[in-house]
Amino acid sequence: MKKLISLLLILLLMLNICPIITAKADSQPDVTAPAALLMDYETGKILYEKNCHEKRPCASITKVMTLCLIFESIESGKFGYDTIVTTSPYAAAMDGSDIWLVEGEQMSVNDLIKAIVVVSANDAAVAMAECVSGSEAAFVQEMNKKAKSLGMNDTTFKNCNGLDEDGHVTSAYDVAVMSRELMKHDDIYNYTSIWLDYIRDGATQLVNTNKLLKSYNGITGLKTGTTSKAGACISATAQRDGLNLISVILGAATTSERFDEAAALLDYGFANYSSVTPPLPEEPLSSAAVTKGMKTETAVKCDINGKFLMKKGEETNIASETQISENIEAPIKQGQTVGKLIYKSNGIVLGEFPITAAEEIAAINFKDVFLVLFNSFITS
Repeated sequence: MKKLISLLLILLLMLNICPIITAKADSQPDVTAPAALLMDYETGKILYEKNCHEKRPCASITKVMTLCLIFESIESGKFGYDTIVTTSPYAAAMDGSDIWLVEGEQMSVNDLIKAIVVVSANDAAVAMAECVSGSEAAFVQEMNKKAKSLGMNDTTFKNCNGLDEDGHVTSAYDVAVMSRELMKHDDIYNYTSIWLDYIRDGATQLVNTNKLLKSYNGITGLKTGTTSKAGACISATAQRDGLNLISVILGAATTSERFDEAAALLDYGFANYSSVTPPLPEEPLSSAAVTKGMKTETAVKCDINGKFLMKKGEETNIASETQISENIEAPIKQGQTVGKLIYKSNGIVLGEFPITAAEEIAAINFKDVFLVLFNSFITS
């Protein structure tokens, strides 16, 4: 009995010295990397940021933009996954991570994309850049043009693979933006989900550089990168219960740190936010009054799409409000906006959707009115 009492006293003492610490769900993670960002894919809303517009090298995260242009070219019909690419002397001479392409070697677009995504092959990236634009220099111009169109104001690309080069910079925010753009191409997930694969008929093994594929629930991609100037970087994407997040870490001291902190950001997002499908409007949509038209009202419709990002626990607190424009005057074109459907939570607007005319209504004129009256008279 004395021993049992002594053991209980020791346990109580340990609990007092080492209290159990429970992190609050809404407490932001402590990120030690110099720049980081967490973004919701659906809305583009920033959920966490640290120096997100600081211009920094990003190593092979560069290849996110390279892949964007490759998939755009495939989807436009410029070439296909089975297209064979011949390695140039320039591509074969690339340093750093590669698949040891040799001059004149031929490889399919599918295998080159696989090498770019899974093992971050610099030589494969250049070979594909030449396939898309004829030369890496021309391809880089297209990369910068695309970056500008996406509003990536912190970014200047000098190459297609991310090797350290003066002036080759981006930011955590811009990485999230181009990652979001790449994620629009569904085929990218056929590659980012690969852990182990082979090319050259099994002669060359590819093992994914993104170790979160083996350790993080819901991970979907996307790209790692490491150089002496950039440090350890990652754009990590994951999805749970319809919520799709992008976690960016730039300049981490070690590769394990980048994975840990990217995962911590994702954990924070999934613990605190939900992706909510807009409910049906509280007021059924039927028609809108029209003046000076051959009809006095028009049928209406509203295309409710997308999702709302909401704090967990507030998912059911959504109210809708229908606003129809006053004095809608004919002529009315089908698809013309005649109002809007507004969704709010606690007075804050979550989203708006246009209400449009479902039919065409001509302006009233005496000739048409006369014909209507005449036809009514002779058929009565």
